[in-house]
Amino acid sequence: MRRNFEILGLCMGWFAVLAQLYLMLQNREAGVMESLVRFVSFFTILTNTLVALFFTARVFGADQKRLALFHKKATPMALTVFIVVVGLVYQLVLRDIWNPTGLQMVVDELLHTIIPAFMYVYWLMFCARTIVTWKQLFKWLLYPLGYLVFVMVRGHFSGFYPYPFFNVTELGWGTTLLNVGLVFLLILLIMAALFFLGKLLQPKH
Repeated sequence: MRRNFEILGLCMGWFAVLAQLYLMLQNREAGVMESLVRFVSFFTILTNTLVALFFTARVFGADQKRLALFHKKATPMALTVFIVVVGLVYQLVLRDIWNPTGLQMVVDELLHTIIPAFMYVYWLMFCARTIVTWKQLFKWLLYPLGYLVFVMVRGHFSGFYPYPFFNVTELGWGTTLLNVGLVFLLILLIMAALFFLGKLLQPKH
């Protein structure tokens, strides 16, 4: 049953990411290289790609040293935290901004609703009882921190910000930093919630 979940996660993840890449290139407003950089500037894309790589590593085994990161104990919980954040931010802040149709609607729901829910269910069923320490989990905070530094620095020079709540040009630094703080607080709250849920689900000795 677990392997079937992992195969389905692999297929959904890569389909959603690659389909979104196709749609973005097809409807691009800038050159191909700039469009590719903008594509990987979305936390949604990066996190869904990590989830797809996680399931790929699980399906094809631990022999691939390049994917060893995805076999560490804290990885399923960390990825669940980040993909759930992707889903929550979209549902609470971004859903009403646009109204996609056709293939874009399908991809949009996969990236922001179905895959986040799927990853959470997978973690709950198969990984929640794995013993994870705060130290192991906190190392993963380098990922969103590095992402935010990249987005802010690149946005300063290019004028492109992937999300409206990070747009320094329109919001100013005060509001933008407040939004950054709120996103980080959400990450920490969900991380703590999953950590303690995992503790509750671990068998008592």
